[in-house]
Formats: sequence, C-alpha cells, structure tokens
Amino acid sequence: MIILVLLFPLLAVAQMKEPALVTDKAELAKLIAAVEAAPDSLKVHEAYTKAAGVNTPAVAAQYEKWMKKFPRSAMVPYGIAEAYLNRENPKAKPYLLKAVAINPSFTEAWGALWTDAQRWGDFKGGLEYLRKATESDPSNAGYAFYYANSFKDDDTKREAMIFDLVKRFPDNERGAQGLYWLAVDSKDAAYKAKIFEMLKSKYAPAKFSWSRSGMSSYYDILLDTDAAKAVALAEEMVKFKGEEMKGWEDQLAIAQNVAAVKKLIAEKKGAEALAAINKIKLPRYFRFNTGLAILKAESIAASGNSQAAYDSLIVYFSKTPEVELKEALSVYGAKLGKDAAQVEADIWKRLDAVSQPATPFTLKRYLTPGKASLSDYKGKVVLLTYWFPGCGPCRGEFPHFENALRKFKGKAVDYIGINIVSEQNDYVVPFMKGSGYTFTPLEEEEGRAKGNMNNRGAAPVNFLIDGEGRLIFSDFRIDGKNEDKLEMMIDLLLSKNA
Repeated sequence: MIILVLLFPLLAVAQMKEPALVTDKAELAKLIAAVEAAPDSLKVHEAYTKAAGVNTPAVAAQYEKWMKKFPRSAMVPYGIAEAYLNRENPKAKPYLLKAVAINPSFTEAWGALWTDAQRWGDFKGGLEYLRKATESDPSNAGYAFYYANSFKDDDTKREAMIFDLVKRFPDNERGAQGLYWLAVDSKDAAYKAKIFEMLKSKYAPAKFSWSRSGMSSYYDILLDTDAAKAVALAEEMVKFKGEEMKGWEDQLAIAQNVAAVKKLIAEKKGAEALAAINKIKLPRYFRFNTGLAILKAESIAASGNSQAAYDSLIVYFSKTPEVELKEALSVYGAKLGKDAAQVEADIWKRLDAVSQPATPFTLKRYLTPGKASLSDYKGKVVLLTYWFPGCGPCRGEFPHFENALRKFKGKAVDYIGINIVSEQNDYVVPFMKGSGYTFTPLEEEEGRAKGNMNNRGAAPVNFLIDGEGRLIFSDFRIDGKNEDKLEMMIDLLLSKNA
C-alpha cells in the first residue's frame, strides 16, 4: 500500500501571538467606560478586548452584562465576536448570530459568519451567509467578489457574475481579482489567454496588484507555449514605470533566452542550446521550471545523446514529479527501446536511491478513541496533510485531493490530516461531518520531533509515503489544474506493490 502525506502549500501561519495584556485596573476601568459611553463604536470594543484579552473569563462576563444593558446594540456582541474571529476561535459564532438577530442588515457580521462557517465545514450555510452579506451592501466589492467566485461548480454562472463585478467596479481591485481567478482556474489555454488579456486591458498592471499577478502567471504559461508572446508581454510590462513593475527587465531577458534556446534546438544546435539554458535562472516556484528541464533534455538529445537526456529527466522527476515530465520520459524511453514498464523501473531505481524512511508519529484521533501511528498504515499509500480549520489554503486544496483520491476507492490508499492548532479543536469534528471530507484527522503534539516531515509551523505542506513507510514525494501543491499529478504519483506508488 502507499501513504500520501500532505502538508501546507500556499502557507498559512498556524498561530497568532497574543499581545501583552493590560493588568492595571484603572486602565481597564477607563476602557470599560469608553465602551459604555459609545457601545456602537467598534474601535472602543477592539481597544478593550485587545487590552483585557478575549480569552480572559472576565471579558466574556463583561460582555454578558453589556448585552443586557444595551440589548439593541448589535455592535456589543459583534465586538467580542470579532476578537474571537480574528483568533480563529470557535466561540465567535453565537455572538455573531446575536449580532445579525439584532440587526439583519449588519454586513460585516454576515461576512464574519461566512468566514466562521468555513472553519466549521458548513459550506452550504456559509454560502447563505455570504449571500446575505452581499445583498445587505451591494456597494461592497469585496463580498461581491467572494460571492461570485464561490460558484466554481457552475462555470457559466461564475463567469457572468464576475463579468458583472468588472462592470460594476471598474476601478476596484476586486474586479481584477475576479478576472485573475477566472483565468487561473481554467484548464482551457485559449480561454486563459482571453481572460488574461481582458485583465490587462481593463485593469492596468501598474495600478492593480491582481493584474500584475495575472501578467506574471500569463507570462509563465507563455514561456512554455509561445516564447515569442512571452517576449512581447514582457516588453509591454517593461514600459510601465514604477517600483511595482520592478523585475520585468529580468523577465524579458529570460523570455528572450528561452526563445533563443528553442530556436537553437530547432536548428539541432544542442551544445549551444545547452550552454544558453545553463545561464537561465528561474525563481523556485515558477511553473516553467518543468518546461526548462524538458528544454534541457531536448538540448542534450539534439547533441545526439538521448540516454543523457533521459537520465536528466529521471533525476528531475524524482524531485519534482510532473505529468509533463512523465510524458517526456516515455518519449525518450521509446527512443532508447524502453517500454512503459522499463521507464517506471528506471524511475523507481532513482527513487529507491534517494528515498528515506518517513519520520514516525503516534497522534491522538478526533473521530474515534485512541491514537494512530504511521506504522498502522504499513502496506498503504498515505496522503498526509498538515492543516488547521482556519487555514484557507488548506480548505482550498481539500476538494482537489478528494477528486483525485476518489479514483482510488477500494485501493490501498489512505489520507491523513494533522491539525496543528489545538486551540481550534472544537472546529475539527463538526468540520469533518459538515464538509464530508474523508481524511482521518489527528491532533498535533507540541514539541514532537517531525524529522523529514516537518511543516515548520505552517500549513498546508504535503508528503507522499509509500507502502514501505518511505517518504517519496514532498513539497507539492494540488489544485484544479493538476489533480492528474496526484493521480500519477499515487499510481506510481501503487505500482511498486502490484
């Protein structure tokens, strides 16, 4: 069996450092008096909860008194709810519900209920809260974006709502954000290009940060698919002045070099192409790093050494498994007279050489009594993810894990999630029941030696372990565009024991 362990990709900070509390009674008395003088001011509530500490029993008792003294003030329950919410504390919900019961048009309270619902795994209820936040203030571009972007299971509706967002908020960053995600989430290359071009034309990259991010993503794709267009895009970006656009000169040079390399490969000038490739330095997480590895192999092959090209891809694949790399390996393998089984055997020869035993753990279960250990999963492939209920990137990745794992139902594959924030324990069981996600939640143990599966206090971070308990793959992310990558990795690990 194979074990897939998932850590945290777009990393979220696990815990918030609590500020020093005020213990001087006279100072606290002044803050209490300020709230009583202006109970509908969020500012005075924030000052009091920050100074007194929202987790202090006296604070909760004080708010119970205030809710009786000011029964018509929605801001009073919201004042303590916001403090809990900012600390991702499960105690926020009842106070938020009291706030909207007093004032059904309280936009921020509805929005806070939506945020909190994600942590409970109540996605359906959260969408209803988000709808109410949006309708209570049609001028709020933020909630309009989040509501439109929530319809990812209905492409037509989502597109229409985001286009309406762009029309209504032509000078707001949220409109650019909507187009950005519409492009990024699409699997259709032509559609991506269309939306990225729309983003550039409607929201100047020099002014809107989401448009700048979009152009970086667009450029990264073009490097792979059309280097000449990548050059043209970089040239256009260089024309924008300002600190915000810094770095595009380097991007232009990279695109020009990639275009030159592709030309040299087409001319069968492998040695020259390889020399040019070795001068190209990309940021670690650039999508085109994989494309560059394939170009390097093409350069080596153009010099007449298909075996060396094949070997270079094997080494890269063992560190950064990608579907495109596996396909390229098959092509070069065929040139060397190797079938699919032989290519896989060569991959495993490399993986066997570099893999290490995964650091063991024994942690408390949430859904059933007792503890679970890594050794319990011997013979299985395990997907393990470090997470916590308040981690947005974690919640964003879960559906894609589920989509991929669903294809291995009945196979020797398991899925584990280690919650790294014990303060959010009350969220965990409701989250599992409400979301329907299938991973086994375990509670992190403070001070545990994590060895080669160390998330360093962040989430999500992902690992894949084989049936022999060896750590095979780590530091990967899965989203709507690369679920096939996870499927490929699991297939590879399952094949080892077939």
